[in-house]
Amino acid sequence: VAVYVDDLAIAMRDPQSFVDTLVNNYNFKLKGTGNIAFHLGCDFFRDPDGTLCMAPKKYIERMATNYERFFGSKPKTTYSAPLDKNDYPELDTSPLLDSKGISVYQSLIGSLQWTVSLGRFNVATAVMTMSSFRSAPREGHLDRAKRICGYLWKMRNGVIRFRTNEPDYSDIPVVEYDWERSVYGVVREEIPTDAPPPLGNHVLFTHFVDANLYHCMLTGRSVTGILHLVNQTPFDWYSKKQAVPESATYGSEFVASRTCVDQALDIRTTFCYLGVPVRTISYVFGDNRSVVDSAAHPHAKLHKRHHALSFHRVRHCIAAGIMHYIHT
Repeated sequence: VAVYVDDLAIAMRDPQSFVDTLVNNYNFKLKGTGNIAFHLGCDFFRDPDGTLCMAPKKYIERMATNYERFFGSKPKTTYSAPLDKNDYPELDTSPLLDSKGISVYQSLIGSLQWTVSLGRFNVATAVMTMSSFRSAPREGHLDRAKRICGYLWKMRNGVIRFRTNEPDYSDIPVVEYDWERSVYGVVREEIPTDAPPPLGNHVLFTHFVDANLYHCMLTGRSVTGILHLVNQTPFDWYSKKQAVPESATYGSEFVASRTCVDQALDIRTTFCYLGVPVRTISYVFGDNRSVVDSAAHPHAKLHKRHHALSFHRVRHCIAAGIMHYIHT
């Protein structure tokens, strides 16, 4: 049972009996019970082949209605990307918005942030970037927020499909190394001893990680982007500026890899406590060959000391047999 304030999402063999128990035995007043169709602003439905899908269609429609109330027309649908390539909003020098414009801008950003939470992770980095200017936005920032709304309005039919089959990675060449003679020795994943016994089908985790060097032209900070999948279903996503500027892609990618590993371990632990059987190995995919080789090869050496903690964190998990790090 997933609880969000006073909203319930129930997944069980006989949910109606559970609802009857809440109503008859505990005097709960429930409304809208039945097969899930709308929850927290997100629509739920099934494809013709029976696959469960989720999409914030009604929420985006309501956002477009508010947009029309603000600007007199629906968002433009001429955009093929949330923001232009090589666009740096932090360098915008257009006039600052007045108090009414700030209120409109903050309203748009708030709606866009919730849209990301509802599954539209394709605009996560753009929304994260524009959220930095909520306290003192400029006219150019408002134009960019309107562009993101237009992109979402154009792509409002995007959905997340709950594909529960495990992905087949048998064709991916994975080289097994002997880490026993490395500095890490014989290490294993720490399995919670107080977790319930796992029941049901196994799940396999897949993680995609990347970094954008020098994302912010004012601070030099990079951005980490991560997408987590449970079997073949997107489960969680992350886009955030890194705390410290990096002078090379290698550093920003390793910081992103460490963040991905930390989140992956947290997800594995969460599923263990939920009683879900988890496959021994998770798969992490990254696009930087140097980082992947440095992490996956026991004999690799680190030449930049300030990356040491990220370096050893990722390598320890690989040595423990928790995950494979694969170059894409």
